[in-house]
Amino acid sequence: MLYAVFMSATLPPFPRPQEPTGEPELLQLGSAEDEPCLRADAARNRARLLEAASRLIAEHGAAGVTMEAVAAAAQVGKGTVFRRFGDRTGLLMALLDHSSRKLQADFLGGPPPLGPGAPPLERLRAFGVALLYRSAEQLDLQLAAQPEPTRRFTHPSVRALTLHVTILLRQIVPDADCDLLGRTLMAYLDPALIHHLTEQCGMSLERLEKGWVDLVARVTGTEPPG
Repeated sequence: MLYAVFMSATLPPFPRPQEPTGEPELLQLGSAEDEPCLRADAARNRARLLEAASRLIAEHGAAGVTMEAVAAAAQVGKGTVFRRFGDRTGLLMALLDHSSRKLQADFLGGPPPLGPGAPPLERLRAFGVALLYRSAEQLDLQLAAQPEPTRRFTHPSVRALTLHVTILLRQIVPDADCDLLGRTLMAYLDPALIHHLTEQCGMSLERLEKGWVDLVARVTGTEPPG
């Protein structure tokens, strides 16, 4: 199973401000206010707040992450948290953006089959498996951080992941409407659907993984791996 390669126990560690992270820069996630554009002290405060929020999630789940709780855990005023992230959804999305940067680094510069060096079809299969298990591990956070419907598909992290799928599809089926197909494939990996299938329908992640590989084969007109 491919999934074992992509399992991780926690969110990746936060890079220290003013230090290079080694992450590719082709797909930019987050806003112009994100690191590294912040002043050094502001970047340190942001990282401190995100570390505090990450600890709260590990201890209490996403429901335990309130602006007040994060401020107390980071030993700062509540107004500091609001100024940095706007609201609770903004804070949770910042946590997901950090995790998305790690996944982005893996599929842009990591080892194959997720990263460069493997055929695009193999990379597409591996990408879906990686995103499936990442979403399942962080499902509580993923669901709590989903923006309102009008912003759901325009968030930078969602756009970055969808663009990667679309680029791979253009290499596999160049004559297809890859923009539309890319969004169709991403719908299979939607956290709300994963929650419904695993928690409410009792489907295993192994079954969803097989379903992803089968869907990719049907969309691209290729044979699934033997």
